[in-house]
Amino acid sequence: MAALFLNRLTLQTIKTENNCIGCFGKHIVQKTAPVWWSSTAPTPRLAFLGHAKAFSTVEDIQDERKKKKKDGTLFSNIGRKISARIIHVLDEKGNDLGNMHRADVIRLLDERDLRLVVRDANTEPPQYQLMTGIQIHEERLRLRDREKARPKIGPTLMKELTFSSNIGQHDLDTKNKQIQHWIEKKFKVQITIKKGKNTDEPENKMEEIFNQILETMPGIATFSSKPQATKGGKALMCVLCPLTKKEEDGYRETEETQKRDTLKKDHGNDKESNVLHL
Repeated sequence: MAALFLNRLTLQTIKTENNCIGCFGKHIVQKTAPVWWSSTAPTPRLAFLGHAKAFSTVEDIQDERKKKKKDGTLFSNIGRKISARIIHVLDEKGNDLGNMHRADVIRLLDERDLRLVVRDANTEPPQYQLMTGIQIHEERLRLRDREKARPKIGPTLMKELTFSSNIGQHDLDTKNKQIQHWIEKKFKVQITIKKGKNTDEPENKMEEIFNQILETMPGIATFSSKPQATKGGKALMCVLCPLTKKEEDGYRETEETQKRDTLKKDHGNDKESNVLHL
């Protein structure tokens, strides 16, 4: 009998503890549950998202400057939006009409069915020109072609090449082809020639190799920096770079002049030879 009573008391105690643990756990969940678990909880408003544009980065500023610059150079009809009270006016043929009040300019536009474009907004007074729609279109095409023809300036890349002064002629020819390929791709080429272990070679052999390399590329490359000693005098280093457009034109003119002089000299020698035979 005592054993049965003790068994019932133990089961009752275990049941009571389980109920207490469940209530305590439910209480914890209700206290710590985030607001978004509740279907009736209001959705928090992220007020800072509406003001995200108030902060600008360096890229945003650069984009705005580029946009302003592009808009400022756009060649177009400004219509009646003349900001200055007095402007300097040119007609559609380029004749100078002098300074005019903007009201007179607007009246002239209506009478002659013309458009108005800005020629120079930095002068005092600013300069405008009367143009027809066809003239504006042709001017836009001309400006577009000039922009396309303008060379695009980018970063100059450098290639490096190192070899010994004991290099054989075949290997040197291979190096020359590689250098010429880089030069034609508009790379600069830094060449380092190490002094060979052969004690019998001339002191100026490394300089002769540099000159030989340059002679294989006439009208293509030139020295950006002359050969100079490096590594404690154990090597010579120089930089080759492509010729500029001006240098290329100058080289062609020199070559044509030399050819003409040679032809004249040969022609003069032929005349003297004919006279001697007579």
